[in-house]
Amino acid sequence: MRILVIGATGTIGGAVADALAARDATYEVLRASRRGGPPRVDLTDPASVDALLRTAGPVDAIVCCAASGALTPLTPLTAPPDADADADADSRDGYWTGLDGKLIGQVDLVRRALAQVRDGGSLTLTSGHFAQPVAGSSLGHLVNAGLEAFVHAAALEMPRGVRLNVVSPGWVRETLAALGMDPAPGTPVAEVARVYVNAVEGTDHGRTLPVPAR
Repeated sequence: MRILVIGATGTIGGAVADALAARDATYEVLRASRRGGPPRVDLTDPASVDALLRTAGPVDAIVCCAASGALTPLTPLTAPPDADADADADSRDGYWTGLDGKLIGQVDLVRRALAQVRDGGSLTLTSGHFAQPVAGSSLGHLVNAGLEAFVHAAALEMPRGVRLNVVSPGWVRETLAALGMDPAPGTPVAEVARVYVNAVEGTDHGRTLPVPAR
């Protein structure tokens, strides 16, 4: 099985790639990320995505963890909006960067990658969840809910038996520790990675796959 893991230098993506590689000696795990590599990929740049897919060639599964390491930043609803929604990404506020990078980027990945996924293969995206709504989290809820709604509906249109799912992790223990926060409420990354492995090897289709809370 040839599996492309996008975001493979992140905490979750690295654990997923390692877990898949350890599962079966016949698995060929291809790793890509925005800052690592080569190959490199930026989900906000369609040309970058197309180049990665050409380099990877036909695959049996694509797992996208690219947006998991930094869930959409808390952005107050009352923050001044961008004067120009088409401005350079570096000058955009959290709403536009979150929509581009995590929501639109993953949706566009599915549309571009379908031709590269073999019959009966799978695509697995990443959403996320908050324990409860907090000030500034409206964008995060919008992006995560949008991704999950997309997967549930788009599953009906997947050709050739290709499966589409989205994993919804919360706080990861290792991420909390790296941020200097109490890691106790987080889920160990190995347990998070197991959900992605099950998505690749299982039969789920059109589902949001939750990560068990600690």
